[in-house]
Amino acid sequence: MSDKLNETERAEALATLKETGWEEVEGRDAIARTFEFANFVEAFGWMARVAIWAEKMNHHPEWENVYKTVKVVLTSHDIGGLSERDVKLALKMEKLAL
Repeated sequence: MSDKLNETERAEALATLKETGWEEVEGRDAIARTFEFANFVEAFGWMARVAIWAEKMNHHPEWENVYKTVKVVLTSHDIGGLSERDVKLALKMEKLAL
């Protein structure tokens, strides 16, 4: 378990993540991003790669897949908000999407 990001950590993390399309979720202490791929197989393959990392990190996304689009929401449910785990998983998702 990790702690909620403090205001400084949160501002720094959001500044970096917003550059790649992550947004704050209205009404929740969470971040979201929509990833688009060339087709369903690429989208599902990316989800499978992310799932392996998420399991290693013991941190699992809220996500949905429709054809070539994957919508992701990250928050740390055990602490009720954003933590370093969310930031790390978001950054890993970005790397895996390249």
